[in-house]
Amino acid sequence: MDTPALKNICTQVRRDIINMTANAGSGHPGGSLSAVEMLVALYFDVMNVDPKNPSDPTRDRLVLSKGHAAPALYGVLGEKGYFSTEEFKNFRQLHSILQGHPDAKKCPGVDASTGSLGQGISIAVGMALGAKATNNPCHVYAICGDGELQEGLVWEASMAAAHYGLDNLTVLVDNNGLQIDGSNDEVMSLGDLNAKFTAFGYRVIELGDGNDIEAVIAALKIPPMKGKPTLILCHTHKGKGVSFMEDQVGWHGKAPNEEQRAQALKELEG
Repeated sequence: MDTPALKNICTQVRRDIINMTANAGSGHPGGSLSAVEMLVALYFDVMNVDPKNPSDPTRDRLVLSKGHAAPALYGVLGEKGYFSTEEFKNFRQLHSILQGHPDAKKCPGVDASTGSLGQGISIAVGMALGAKATNNPCHVYAICGDGELQEGLVWEASMAAAHYGLDNLTVLVDNNGLQIDGSNDEVMSLGDLNAKFTAFGYRVIELGDGNDIEAVIAALKIPPMKGKPTLILCHTHKGKGVSFMEDQVGWHGKAPNEEQRAQALKELEG
């Protein structure tokens, strides 16, 4: 798919995120908007997936470790055709397939139920290890938030990924610099993430603009390094695409009201 088409999908997914959270009156728009390019790149250009055969055992897997960014994943899965986009209006409603965090038992295309931070990357490591053990050619991807990196599970999983030589695993970090209680530096500084992940045994690729879909795709298509998991460190903007949400910590877990919805959708018309 060409770049203009992919950018149009990103814009539509951002509109879906705004509508889902506004309709529900709750959700996490900020970190959903920052992760759009990663998810669109994966599902529309990189991953071996087929919405008509979502249980294909050889399909690539995606684990959204930052499960609160579910609106971004749902937007991409809906636009890809895993379910009708009419479902978006049921986001966060009782018995809906689109719960506040991804539920693999309810939602087609969701490979793992996530939400408790640190567990998603751990699940992804298990998937990659299982694929190695059974000679399954699939590749496993995980998306982590930067605030999530304060969880010890992330580093335990990372040690295991390196120890077992999981070159069939790619972890993307949505490094937007903000978490629910403030900036990462205010809450608990993460230090030099490139150096840390390199020390833990990853081949690290750092992107200065993780909201540049061409750059994200190029990084994802770099061939795996034998015996090493890959970490793509994506510097992004929380609330990307909506002027009053960009780089604002207050939009981590707050839904737009009707006036804000209208303004956001107007900005995303292009």
